[in-house]
Amino acid sequence: MGKLKAIIRREYLERVRTKWFVIATLLGPLLFLAMTVIPVLFVSRTKASPSSSNITIIDATGAALGKRVAQALQDTVAVKPVVTTVPLQEIAAAESLATKAIIAEQRQGYLILDTATMSGRAARYTGRNTSTVPDMRRMDDAVQKALLELRLEGAGISAARIDSLTKFNVQLDKTQLSSKGREKSGVGGAIVGLLVAFLLYIVLLLYGQTVLRSVIEEKTTRVAEVVISSVRPEILLAGKIIGIGAVAMTQLGVWIGSSAWLGANVVPMLVKRSVTGDNAAASARTSSELMSGLPSFSFGLIGAVLFFFVAGYVFYSCLYAAVGSTVNSESEAQQAATPVAMLLIVSAIFIQPVALAPQSTLASVMSMLPFAAPIMMPMRMSLIAVPAWEIAVSMIGMVVACLAAIWFSARIYRVGLLMYGKRPTVRELFKWLRYA
Repeated sequence: MGKLKAIIRREYLERVRTKWFVIATLLGPLLFLAMTVIPVLFVSRTKASPSSSNITIIDATGAALGKRVAQALQDTVAVKPVVTTVPLQEIAAAESLATKAIIAEQRQGYLILDTATMSGRAARYTGRNTSTVPDMRRMDDAVQKALLELRLEGAGISAARIDSLTKFNVQLDKTQLSSKGREKSGVGGAIVGLLVAFLLYIVLLLYGQTVLRSVIEEKTTRVAEVVISSVRPEILLAGKIIGIGAVAMTQLGVWIGSSAWLGANVVPMLVKRSVTGDNAAASARTSSELMSGLPSFSFGLIGAVLFFFVAGYVFYSCLYAAVGSTVNSESEAQQAATPVAMLLIVSAIFIQPVALAPQSTLASVMSMLPFAAPIMMPMRMSLIAVPAWEIAVSMIGMVVACLAAIWFSARIYRVGLLMYGKRPTVRELFKWLRYA
């Protein structure tokens, strides 16, 4: 036991004393904040460019729809559109002139309104900014609004009455119902779920490869030969995994605590500052959605997240240690570790689909597969009330997978740590398992 503690202490202190550990630990929460909250706030402040209404509106409807669209655009952007009223048969000629104006950079684009527009089917736009989402959204809204007003006036409803009927904005409050009762649900809960998944993915990948590099370093420098002369290989492997795992827990704890502090203090300040300008109402709604519906972290959920993190770390670090003991250099290790890394990458690929539909069959299956459960199940548990039997199956599967990984890696590690030369084949690995 004393030798195991010595190995754990060495592995832990060797890493937490490095400047890169301190830098990554301190900057990690800021990086997560930049990746999740700040893009949402920027989107909430996004508005159409001033030149988005610098267009020619070719009106072939015969109902002055173009003037209404121009007015709707002017309500949101200061630049005034040019309306050209033409009969249907002259649309091609007007379109040719409008195209020349775009080429000469006199206009940003042109919008064609015809009988298809009047019937509510389509309007055509050609311009330089077709890939600019805010500009296209404003133009689409302007056409929809103008056509709706025209139809309502045709039904004998006054302009003032139209404004009172159409100018409203309903905010949808969402409440999640589970066996624990009613809980608020919103964008904040989805962000937390994604943050949990990506955090676990990064930590598992980062520290699994740390175990891999540590094993390779000791093997290539022949330090392992000296150490195992007084320590059994299994003790050396256990001390290495536990020591590096303690480093991961330390960093993860600092990240979670710092992220919680940033979420409680910095995010509200950013939200408050984002509610400015003409789009203050939209910003307020987006910010409210962002801050609402944060999941309640019970002791059970925190315990489950810790269990899946520890189990996932043991599973992947054992596999990485086994791979590291079979190779002789970093370049060989990158190739040999590809199958292990692919298990994590496949799990990461399914993070978004599972987050969008946490109650789907895909989500249930992925959260019960041992290689994906450390990422998928904590994310689902932070989003919805996962059935108890699914959690039990996932936990039992993780325990079995960890025991299998420990058994496999201990035997490979015991033989491979002192083997040099060419990489072993699959048949030779099975021989090592029988020999050990």
